[in-house]
Amino acid sequence: MATAIRSVRRRGLALGALSLTGALALSACGFSESGGSASGSSDSGSGSAATHTVKTAMGDVKVPVDPKRVVVLDTGELDSALTLGVRPVGATHSASEDSFPSYLPASETKGIKEVGEIANPNLETVASLKPDLILTSKVRDGDRYEQLRAIAPTVMTESTGSAWKENFQLHAEALGKQAEAKKVVADYDAHVAKVTEAIGGKKKAAATEVNFVRFVEGADIRIYGKQNYIGSILADLGVGRPAITDKAKDGFSYDVSPEKIDLADADVVFTSTYGDPAKAGTTKTMNSGLWKGLKASKDGKVFKVDDRLWIAGIGYTAAGRILDEFQAKMTG
Repeated sequence: MATAIRSVRRRGLALGALSLTGALALSACGFSESGGSASGSSDSGSGSAATHTVKTAMGDVKVPVDPKRVVVLDTGELDSALTLGVRPVGATHSASEDSFPSYLPASETKGIKEVGEIANPNLETVASLKPDLILTSKVRDGDRYEQLRAIAPTVMTESTGSAWKENFQLHAEALGKQAEAKKVVADYDAHVAKVTEAIGGKKKAAATEVNFVRFVEGADIRIYGKQNYIGSILADLGVGRPAITDKAKDGFSYDVSPEKIDLADADVVFTSTYGDPAKAGTTKTMNSGLWKGLKASKDGKVFKVDDRLWIAGIGYTAAGRILDEFQAKMTG
């Protein structure tokens, strides 16, 4: 269903190409006059005209030293900006939702203009906001990079997910918030150490096998591997991971049908759902004999969590919330 919706919206975007071209041209012209274009600005000057060079997945990009109007095109970029004290003027939202992630305080997202879906932003809306910096990734928006950079300097990371810490550092550099970023990282490391101690220390953590199972509407059930956002947080905590995670495709996930859900067994199983629980198979699978036969089920160690936080948060603010919830569930 989400795919069909995106297809319709893309056709609508194509129909508006002529008006978009005009909007981009005006935006690019106006931005150039302010001294901040991606290709022609100088590293000298003061105020909004001052720029510095950032190495991105698309090459070197000159960005304002102190950007004031930032547009972010994924949840990771939104998390990074807000974590660093920058409120974007525009941001995308998930295809399955019409708002920003609920784990982010409403007081911080208030006033941010929605600019379309992740991986399908409305470029006219982006241009209308007159941004001086755009943050996204090649995996999401690489095919529209030229259009984006015509609007404003565009900083792209290579991908999202498991590279979230590296991406955060690039976001901090682009936003001119490296000092703030150091404190964020230090606070996270201290938080991880605190949670690990709270669940019994490093030895006990390592001896406790933890799985993460995601039910996805329109797809197989995903047993998450180690090369993803939540996998990296579990690695930081030092918890054990079942052998099945080593079979994950590209380290991301090992996909199974409901008839093979017993492969997800572990001491502890966290679960989330993307889409409708009935259509994603969550309800049927978790009521099955195979699911109820899992060790984690028998021991009362199956925990349902928010998909938009644990899977789609992809940032340090989300990670802090995840750590708190992980400790509460493991010690409750």
